Amino acid sequence: MDYQLLDAFRGLFDGHAYLHRRSNLGDHVAMHIYEDLHALGRSPRLVHRVNTGLSVLNTKNQRHGIRARRGDGSFGEIVPNAKPIKDEGFTVCRGPIATIEVGIEVKILMKAMIKQIDRVASDLRGQAEHFRSRGGNPICVGVVGINKADHCTSYEGERAYPTDGTKNKHPAQEAADAEARLIQHAAPAFDEFIILRFRATNEPPFPFAWVNGRTTQMDYGAALARISQAYEARV
Repeated sequence: MDYQLLDAFRGLFDGHAYLHRRSNLGDHVAMHIYEDLHALGRSPRLVHRVNTGLSVLNTKNQRHGIRARRGDGSFGEIVPNAKPIKDEGFTVCRGPIATIEVGIEVKILMKAMIKQIDRVASDLRGQAEHFRSRGGNPICVGVVGINKADHCTSYEGERAYPTDGTKNKHPAQEAADAEARLIQHAAPAFDEFIILRFRATNEPPFPFAWVNGRTTQMDYGAALARISQAYEARV
């Protein structure tokens, strides 16, 4: 089957510039995992709660009545008497949530990975801790994209910043080290930690490719199956 999250992730790069300072990119990717979980159908409980509007996507990423740190695509039980909102093209409704059943944090490492790796790992751990901080037993999912292109350019306004392989390392020079550090320092905080390995130069004509498309599909599908099992057991 085709997976909406993988298509949404590809869409951040394929054919146009990726602008890393757009804060809603992680939300856009994260919300598609619930569409994939519903389409997979491995958790009858999740399918029922989605179909009845009992559990919804909270696009504002706040639980009602609780001051909450922003998270990517939180999903939980809708506030009583609130009406779920159905958007065209999506199966999963959205609305205010009273609980977090599944929490997702998305990070994308495009370039300058080692320079930011400690902050990224800390942010990931902090978000997982936050999901669990208000009781319940939420399923915490981390999704991290790691670029393995042999060169890359980023953009700040009208200015372009290409990697040079010396002072500014190419993504391929840093990707393995960045992945190893995240597996050691961030992955243990999550129930599922999904790594999406890709190549994107972020230069015209803005090509995109998975490092191994078949492996990416299989690894992501396996994670969906495990999340479905966890949902059946916990919710």
